Amino acid sequence: MGCQNPLFPRVVVVEEIRRETPDVKTFRVVAPDGGELFDYKPGQCAMLSLFPVGEALFSITSSPTRRGFLEFSIKETGMVTRALHEIEAGTKLGLRGPYGNSFPTELLKGKDLLFIGGGIALAPLRSLINYCLDNRDDYGRVDIIYGARSSKDLVQKVELFENWPRVRDTHVHLTVDVKSDDWDGNVGFVPAFLEQLNPSPEGKVTITCGPPIMIKFVLESLARMGYQPENIITTLEMKMKCGVGKCGRCNIGDKYVCKDGPVFSLAELQQMPNEF
Repeated sequence: MGCQNPLFPRVVVVEEIRRETPDVKTFRVVAPDGGELFDYKPGQCAMLSLFPVGEALFSITSSPTRRGFLEFSIKETGMVTRALHEIEAGTKLGLRGPYGNSFPTELLKGKDLLFIGGGIALAPLRSLINYCLDNRDDYGRVDIIYGARSSKDLVQKVELFENWPRVRDTHVHLTVDVKSDDWDGNVGFVPAFLEQLNPSPEGKVTITCGPPIMIKFVLESLARMGYQPENIITTLEMKMKCGVGKCGRCNIGDKYVCKDGPVFSLAELQQMPNEF
């Protein structure tokens, strides 16, 4: 189904709910009639509404290569997300979108890809990662660097530990902030882990999503490692609210993150006021 009026929600049904971490769940939604929802691209967002609580904007974590459903990984942080965490499969929600631009999948073709994520921000990266792996011949080597506060806070564990490492020329590098008895991998923050791994920038494009402070230090690390601004892609979706450029919350200079973003290259960010 093509794009519909972005202000008009359609009804969807929660088909499945997966517990990812103590405060993150992944929700799979489908059309009540079993048909397709809307067309979208990796990196775009959508609005979910739960009557009478309210609505909120979330990154789409599923890939458009997987048809018939949408998935959203949602961290319990406020009124709407807390209410969503209390629903069960079979609940009806409102859905509208998609919003924003998307990751430049065509420009990434033929390039080696370095994904860098932190915490719940693996959600938009997962959409692009699965898109690229489902079109594996179009892309070069894939490296995924991902970190969370602890081993219990790693999301999408099946893909991290089983699915993605089995795909040819795909490498997953994990780190956690805090050491624990059940973790024998790297301990340390993502930017330091990135510099420790020191992946060469030659022929590589990097895509990073995470908390603003993580993004800030990752961008600085990538610059020190020789990555060019046009080959560094990130997102600013945490500034988004209404999705259609009406509330003004995401305004940066002459840009609206929800309409002109949330995906930007570092080269584009360097031309914007330092308000992000």
